[in-house]
Amino acid sequence: MSAAEFAAAQWTRATGAGVDPHEYRRVTDGLTSVADWGPSFVRTGLAYLERAEGAGSSVTTGEYLLTAARWFHLATLAPSAEAAGRSAAAAADRALGRALEIREPGARRLTGEGFTGWLRGPADAPGTVVVVPGLDSAKEEFLDLVDALLARGLAVFAMDGPGQGVLAATTTLTADYERVVGRVVDALGVASVGLVGLSLGGYFAARSAALEPRVAAVATVSGPLRLDWAELPQPVRDIMARRCGGAGAAREFAGRVDLTDLAPRIEAPLLVVDGGQDVIPGVTNGEPLARLAPHGTYLSVPHGDHLLGNARPDWLPHLTDHITHTLIGARA
Repeated sequence: MSAAEFAAAQWTRATGAGVDPHEYRRVTDGLTSVADWGPSFVRTGLAYLERAEGAGSSVTTGEYLLTAARWFHLATLAPSAEAAGRSAAAAADRALGRALEIREPGARRLTGEGFTGWLRGPADAPGTVVVVPGLDSAKEEFLDLVDALLARGLAVFAMDGPGQGVLAATTTLTADYERVVGRVVDALGVASVGLVGLSLGGYFAARSAALEPRVAAVATVSGPLRLDWAELPQPVRDIMARRCGGAGAAREFAGRVDLTDLAPRIEAPLLVVDGGQDVIPGVTNGEPLARLAPHGTYLSVPHGDHLLGNARPDWLPHLTDHITHTLIGARA
């Protein structure tokens, strides 16, 4: 794949994550090969760190640091240079942490076995939501989703789990994500949580909702019902192999991604969001999941792609309202 093709494929994901579309064009237009992706995005992130150091106010400093975190995270999407990807993930984690320390002094870092992330929002929030990333996403990618939930008065824990984000350097993906969610709920000290899972995180969230009784509301975005390793595109297999610790482990992991039998056990209200243009060989989209779950509803956005970065107004308010109304009603 050429640099131009790779940049086009990541366009809505990057802009959906919050980077300026014009700057994205300027950075990616200068790439001569996909190998240049990581270094170019890291340089852009470093430039924002420099701007943060020279900013004239704490507000501006925080904004620059958040932008740096986004660029560092996107640098990890490069399909090579694993050590560089780990370094970029660590840089994204540091930039996000510095931004929150400045912008939200009440934000708390929570770390436990198989998870790390930031808890944001009021201490007396009527509900708490855990945002679960996917195969190669991380807590730095979905800041607009977090902001939308915070605006509705909820507390939000945006996390990296095993094999994700800053933890990808020391851990590998696990199919038994409900165990991680259980430890997160323990650390949060709440009676119940809502879950929002994105891409492969949709599988993690739905599985956890089926097996962890403290999940009171759940939503998935571009999450798979099941995976078929033999049909998955080679780039997806390569990413999964890196995140699982080898091709054999990745094949075994993919074989466990199947919610057919678990979906009927999801008692929490479930919203499944898919993009009509999200067609990945070997990935079964979420409509059967919504149909099999006792309280499932399905929202398909015909022009939406994977993660629906090109259609945020068509689903983001609906999803955040679903989670908010369900959690507040459950608590009442």
